[in-house]
Amino acid sequence: MAWFKRKDSNIQTDKKKDMPEGVWVKVPTTGETIHRRELEDNLWVDPLSSYHFKIGSKQYFSFLFDDGEFEEIGDDILPSDPLNFEDRKKYKDRLKATQEKTGLSDACRVGKGKMDKLDVVIACMDFSFIGGSMGSVVGERLALAIDTALEEKRPLMIISQSGGARMMESVLSLMQMAKTSAKLARLEKAGVPYISIMTNPTTGGVTASFAMLGDFNIAEPGALIGFAGPRVIRQTIGRDLPEGFQTSEYLLEHGFLDFIVPRRKMKSKVSRLLRMVLKKPKK
Repeated sequence: MAWFKRKDSNIQTDKKKDMPEGVWVKVPTTGETIHRRELEDNLWVDPLSSYHFKIGSKQYFSFLFDDGEFEEIGDDILPSDPLNFEDRKKYKDRLKATQEKTGLSDACRVGKGKMDKLDVVIACMDFSFIGGSMGSVVGERLALAIDTALEEKRPLMIISQSGGARMMESVLSLMQMAKTSAKLARLEKAGVPYISIMTNPTTGGVTASFAMLGDFNIAEPGALIGFAGPRVIRQTIGRDLPEGFQTSEYLLEHGFLDFIVPRRKMKSKVSRLLRMVLKKPKK
């Protein structure tokens, strides 16, 4: 029975091994946990419930652009604090802290490259940067994306993920709604396709401007889409909202969306639409 004896009596078996932080991720809709690596391999979509976790421009660019390769444009456009805004902290300090935490310079990035061998321009918002709020830099980078698509006759794709306008920039932020909408009108006149992708959440001034102006309006499953959030509406009207109100499924049923497309099928679906519009069948 010697094989049952402990060779080293100093070994402690009751001590729990440390688990690296963030290895297991909880799925909000089911309460189940899933390994982070499995989520990453599945583009941050739970294989069982199909819950779509929030991801940012880094992840979207990695699977939408062929081989994840693209040329970033507009990254030299940087935020400032023209109003010297201050609430709980100074806006310039908030910007600096968020930039250090996220590694992003602002809430939108723009890249141009190939998607399924089609030349495209893709702009993607990042919710991790002050709630994906639309300030002057976001508006200017989107304007640059539209101008580039117009000049080079490349289809444009904008991925929205935002809590709305950036209050720290006041009217300068609100102006971006009109600017981006006017730019998109020029794109439409030139016949350059624009695909709008709405993810969770897409609200406020973003919904009221460029997010709803696509030639095709597409959303990920379960995304919250609307102008004011459910809590604000409930407090305003004093009533509970309909079940599933402002979800992408509800909006599709009521004619606000053209398609709901799971993240894993997004690239193939959008490229197929573009080939139909551009009359460029895949060889």
